Amino acid sequence: MTKLTSAAPTLRLERAQMRQGAALVAGMDEVGRGALAGPVSVGVCVVDANTRSAPVGLRDSKLISPTVRERLVEPIHRWACAWAVGHAEPEEIDEHGIMAALRLAGRRALAACGVNPDLVILDGKHDWLTDPSTVGLFSALPADVEDASACRSGVPPVVTVVKGDRTCSSVAAASVLAKVERDGIMVERSAKHPVYGWDVNKGYASAAHRAALGRMGVSEEHRRSWNLGTCPTGVVGSDVAVVPEAQTSVAGCGTLPQRGAQSPDHT
Repeated sequence: MTKLTSAAPTLRLERAQMRQGAALVAGMDEVGRGALAGPVSVGVCVVDANTRSAPVGLRDSKLISPTVRERLVEPIHRWACAWAVGHAEPEEIDEHGIMAALRLAGRRALAACGVNPDLVILDGKHDWLTDPSTVGLFSALPADVEDASACRSGVPPVVTVVKGDRTCSSVAAASVLAKVERDGIMVERSAKHPVYGWDVNKGYASAAHRAALGRMGVSEEHRRSWNLGTCPTGVVGSDVAVVPEAQTSVAGCGTLPQRGAQSPDHT
C-alpha cells in the first residue's frame, strides 16, 4: 500500500508506474458507498506517457463545488486516454454486500472504458477490486456474476493509495466523473420520489431524508439490508417495504452516517 501526503493531485505516481513498465495507468475511485439510497458508482480514468498535467482546478470531488465538478467533466474527457463510470444498484448491494457491489461497479467501469489498463491506482486502504480469493478480503460474488462483470483481459494489478483522490490526478479525475454522474442519477430518480429530497441530499443520510423515511418508509431505491431507522408499517405505493428497526447494515460495510449528517458530497 502506498501513502502520499501531497495536498494537490499530480501525475507523479502514475509516471512512476509507467517508468516501471505500465503503459496505461488507470485511476479509480468510488462514490455512494455510505448513501442510504441509490447506486454505488465507480469512476475510472486512464492516462499514458503522453498525458499532460491535469485540467486546471482538478481536485478530489469532495473538495470542490458541484458547479466546478460539472465544469471539469468535459476537460477530463479530453484530457484522459479513456474513462468510464460503472454502477451497482441497490438490489445488488443488498444481494451481494457493499464491497462485492463496489467490485461489480469497478469491473463494469473497466469493461466500459474501451482500453485495458496495465495497472489500477485505487483510492483507499483496501483492494476491493481484485478477486477476494486472491487478496483475502471481503465476500466473493457468485461465479456467474464474477465472470459477467470481468473486463476483457481480467482485472489489472492494483495499487492502493490512501487519499489517492487528493494526490493522484487520475484518481481525482475518476472521483469527479463518478460524483457528477451519480449525482445526476439521484436528481433524476428524485422526480419519482420527491419526498426524500435526493435532488439535494443525493441519497445520503440528511435529516430530511431520515425524516422522510420515518414518515413514508423505503422505496425500491433504498438499500433495504441497511439499518435505515424506524419506518412506518403502512404502505405508500407499490414500492414501499418495511425495514425492521433492529436490522443491521451489510456485513463488512461499517457503520452508516449518523442521523442528521448533512453532506451530499461524501462518498
